Amino acid sequence: MGSVWENLVVDAADPARLARWWAEALGYQIVNELPDEVEIRRAPDVLPALVFVPVAEHKETKNRLHIDLRPTDREAEVERLVDMGARHVDVGQSSDVTWTVLADPEGNEFCVLAQRS
Repeated sequence: MGSVWENLVVDAADPARLARWWAEALGYQIVNELPDEVEIRRAPDVLPALVFVPVAEHKETKNRLHIDLRPTDREAEVERLVDMGARHVDVGQSSDVTWTVLADPEGNEFCVLAQRS
């Protein structure tokens, strides 16, 4: 018997704010909002979900797991995400990579990949 990927849990200082940011970034919707958990999905019946939960401690180091986004236009998407509050970060990537590393408003790194050829 195998497993089904249900969701990815994201620790957050402000789960509601970060969930709304990611919902806008991904075109997802909030499907469940409680004081200690906010869940977003592409559609209510589509998994996996991103679930944001509160934590007291702040993020201090590079993420061990991150999200990769593959837009049709990397430069335009990077500009859109930065306009929404993302910021460029250096995690040691070389200057000739085909992706851009950004961080969400709470500092969680993610990559915006080049269009697939």
